[in-house]
Amino acid sequence: MAGLTSPSWSAPRYKPRREGMGRLLERDSPFRRMDWILVLAALALSGIGSLLVWSATRSRVEINHGDPQYFLVRHLVNLAIGIGLCTGVVLLGHHRLRTAVPFIYGLSILGVLAVLSPLGSTVNGAHSWIVLGGGFSMQPSEFCKISIILICATILSARVDAGEMARPDSRSILQALGLAAVPIGIVLMMPDLGSTMVMVVIILGLLLSSGSSSRWLAGLTVVGAIGAAAVVQLHILKQYQIARFAAFADPTLDPAGVGYNTAQARIAIGSGGLLGKGLFHGTQTTGQFVPEQQTDFVFTVAGEELGFVGGLVIIGLLGVILWRACRIAREATDLYSTVLAAGVVTWFAFQGFENIGMTLGIMPVAGIPLPFVSYGGSSMFAIWIGIGLLQSVKIQRSMAG
Repeated sequence: MAGLTSPSWSAPRYKPRREGMGRLLERDSPFRRMDWILVLAALALSGIGSLLVWSATRSRVEINHGDPQYFLVRHLVNLAIGIGLCTGVVLLGHHRLRTAVPFIYGLSILGVLAVLSPLGSTVNGAHSWIVLGGGFSMQPSEFCKISIILICATILSARVDAGEMARPDSRSILQALGLAAVPIGIVLMMPDLGSTMVMVVIILGLLLSSGSSSRWLAGLTVVGAIGAAAVVQLHILKQYQIARFAAFADPTLDPAGVGYNTAQARIAIGSGGLLGKGLFHGTQTTGQFVPEQQTDFVFTVAGEELGFVGGLVIIGLLGVILWRACRIAREATDLYSTVLAAGVVTWFAFQGFENIGMTLGIMPVAGIPLPFVSYGGSSMFAIWIGIGLLQSVKIQRSMAG
């Protein structure tokens, strides 16, 4: 049993006995050991997201090329690919994936660097995209969230899982922070403030779950505050991003300009009442008063058309996902698995809170998607890879007895 907590464990019981569909029917198949409540909650949330994306885009002829199903079809394709990636991670296993972490980390760095090259494109003020053609694009910063979780979990747990110490030492923490700082710094240069915020919070969650000293958490908080002040003073952020924070601090500031998005978002959500106006019958949505409604402000569609109850269902399903993910992290058999799962929990929780919070006016507008719901291939792929990592940890725990 001790071998299960060793970093060198290679999960031999994951090896299939036969190829093809036969493996899915085996009694020891990993698919039989998955957390199906987590899967069903994620699928339900993704299904609701498909309807909301469809509603937000079906009448927008200026972006859907005259095809009401244009975004719906692409959203469903993204979802199918995401589920496929999740399945691949489950079959591979997070412990086998550990050997490829340096490669994954390097690939993510190359991806965000490519954005800063002539390959990169600017969308809504953020130079953080690579246009692939055919209506598809890629945002490499989404995959940096996964690479940071993997590389930090590997470093923070290595000596602990080897039995050399009870918790990560200062050297391991500094190595993890140094490697995480590279993609964060590149993403901040784009500038993609939303993704930067998510990655910083992920790091805090990784350190907390690894058992790192509270002095590191306190120190990082101070460094983060100093860094935020330096970012403003050095004019790294663009003027529109600074204006967003100003509008958050004073909601009455420039309601026809920088405060327009949040003002219209609150109007849309507030007009939905308890049960909403009905799917496809939202006047704010049909009238296209809320910008970027299929991506960053997709929750406003739910608030207007499905009402308070619909919004509560979305929050409830996200809560179920976080509950099952927390349970998986708590029951993990080694520190690597614990930190890995905790990193995914932190990611989902903060990104969901920030997205819904900015539509309600309780968080600044940062331009990040609502997990499982918003339109966007890169986000959907990354989110479902996160689900695959959680399921792999769950399967390992189940096999360990």
